[in-house]
Amino acid sequence: MMRIGHGYDVHKLVKGRKLILGGVEIPNDDIGLLGHSDADVLLHAISDALLGAAALGDIGKHFPDSDPAYENADSLLLLTRVVSLLKKQGYKVGNIDATVLAQAPKLAPYIQEMQKNIANACKMPFDCVSVKATTEEGLGFTGSKEGIAAHAVCLLEKENQIRFI
Repeated sequence: MMRIGHGYDVHKLVKGRKLILGGVEIPNDDIGLLGHSDADVLLHAISDALLGAAALGDIGKHFPDSDPAYENADSLLLLTRVVSLLKKQGYKVGNIDATVLAQAPKLAPYIQEMQKNIANACKMPFDCVSVKATTEEGLGFTGSKEGIAAHAVCLLEKENQIRFI
């Protein structure tokens, strides 16, 4: 059995925060994403896609921003916890395809490291993780550099399932 999930996340850009995407700290003139955790929109979108595919809710249900335990939390650690939840339900991650929407900074130099982090956290091969980045040609809140957004889709596969032909 296979299941598909979609995730979306957005955070506002503010001064005085680190910019972390895909578990990678990206130099950005002391401008980063505002959030209770490290505000990694890419990993949050991926976590929501995975949880959604398994019908387990969303990242806010499992790691609420009202819980001080998750203040400044490392989203890579949260993603590994999501994968553990999936494993308990008998799922493994087949593949992930994600897109970050950001006018700046340029993300191409960091994409491969993001993919490695995601693959490691999800216990899957590197070539099963796709991360892309795009601008919105100056349009909308991402185009005006007010925030960064991310979309992710994933495929989950049920492990140890007997198939009948």
